[in-house]
Parts: sequence; C-alpha cells; structure tokens
Amino acid sequence: MKKVRKAVIPVAGLGTRFLPATKAMPKEMLTVVDRPVVQYAVDEALEAGIEHIVFVTGRNKHVIEDYFDIQPELLDTLTRSGKHDQLASLQRLQLSAGTVSFTRQQSPHGLGHAVWCARDIIGDEPFALLLPDMVSFGKRGCLSGIMELYERTGGNVIAVEQCDPTETNKYGIVGKGRDVATGFAVTGMVEKPEPAVAPSNFYINGRYILQPEVFELLGTQERGAGNEIQLTDAMRRLSQVQDFHAHPYKGRTFDCGSKEGFIQANVAFALARSDIRDLVFGPIAEMISGQERRNEAA
Repeated sequence: MKKVRKAVIPVAGLGTRFLPATKAMPKEMLTVVDRPVVQYAVDEALEAGIEHIVFVTGRNKHVIEDYFDIQPELLDTLTRSGKHDQLASLQRLQLSAGTVSFTRQQSPHGLGHAVWCARDIIGDEPFALLLPDMVSFGKRGCLSGIMELYERTGGNVIAVEQCDPTETNKYGIVGKGRDVATGFAVTGMVEKPEPAVAPSNFYINGRYILQPEVFELLGTQERGAGNEIQLTDAMRRLSQVQDFHAHPYKGRTFDCGSKEGFIQANVAFALARSDIRDLVFGPIAEMISGQERRNEAA
C-alpha cells in the first residue's frame, strides 16, 4: 500500500451561480468569514498529512496563485505597523516552497477532465481529491477520516454523508455493503437516482482517495451528463476491478458552490468562533425572530 502524499484541488470552474461577483473574482476566493473557500480545503489536506497540493486552474485564476505566494510588501507593512498577530496568522497559512503545483485545464470539460489534467504531477501514486466548493465543518476535517480508513483497506475511499431519502436525485449516491472498520464497502454508484430506485441515501460529499489507474480511465472516458467527462463514470468503471470503500463523515459539509450553502457556512463558522460568536448571534437571532413575526402577521 502506497502512502497518500499528494492532493488535487480543482479550481478551474467559472462560478456562474455567483455572478456578477465572479466576473472579477474566482469563486474559490469568496470568503467564509475571513478565509477564502479554497483555504479550508488546503487546511483540511494539510491536517490529514498531505505533503504536496496540486491546483488545477483555468483562465483568470491567477489570484489563487498570488494568494498562496509570499507577499513581501504586505509582510513588511505588518511588521513595521506592529501587527504581529496578523503577521503570524499569514505565516501559518504560507505553503512551503516546492510543496504546491499549478496546472491548467485549458477547456471546461468537466470534473473528470480537470482531475486528468493533474496526471503527470501525481504520477503512479494514490492521491486525495478535494472539491473546494464542499467545505467540511466538524471537529476535524473530513479527509483525515478517509485517510484512516484507507490505511486499513487500501484501494479507493470516498467520504459520504446521508441526505433526505426524498432528495437522492440531487447527489451521487452509493450502495452500502458490509461494514469495514470505520466505513463500509461500496456496492455501486449512481448519479442522481430517483428516490424509488436509489440504492441508499448516502451521497458522495466531495472528498476522495483514488488510485492512479483512474487517470487511464479518464483519458478514454466518453462524455456523460452535461456533455462533460464525469469522474463518477470513471470511478464506476474502476470499481469493477478495484475495491471502493466509503467513510461516513460525522461532521457536516456545506456546498459553497450554491448561494444557500455559502450563507449557511458563513453563519456556522461565525457562530463557532469565540472571537465573533457573541457579536453575530444576537443580531441573527433577532433577524430570524423578526421574520417569523412578519410571516405570522402576513
């Protein structure tokens, strides 16, 4: 069993659901409280022991590269201004030289194609995949849990959560087999099945550990839903010859690619922080109470 050292984070999407804001700013740089969405994925990867992060970018994404680079002028200004707490915070976020790579997806052909673009940097190694729009919220990051399961099972591991059984047609759903360590064997994968035919209500939440053979499958993968190269289709083919296991995440994942998920994440992370919780809890509670009174009066 090879150690998982590298992680792929695709950041080439256009973010059309957040227009007009994303005309000038990558959706991955929108902030949840005071950190860009992409920073949460990087923090989660590092917490799980990842040594090298590969960003798959696209046009107009240079802001992400600049964000993870050193900014001497800013550091110098903070030093001279005596803002040592902010300086230390930025230094903690700094990725070490040689531990990050950027490769470009020239055309938007789907998630599967974006992952395939990282093949030469990943090489013949298993790798983690984190979709930055899906932000984990819990005592620890989701990737740490699937990493532990991988160390027990090898093969391919995906993180899952349970959705409302009536909403399986919104997600990629897996079939549940026998229990294994902290997870279970995956018996199948179906993209957005209707509730009546869904094999379970466990949905894939955007965290994966995949074997490098998936690259060869992606290179020959026919276009699927949305006329795009779908990662789920390649994983389904890979599952015919390799084991897949699922780790149920005990936290919660916010889909920050949607407006409602992004707002929910901001509220949840703000309320979890001791430095601002008391400043936002009262006003939020008052707004909710006021809205309820207005609804009753209507």
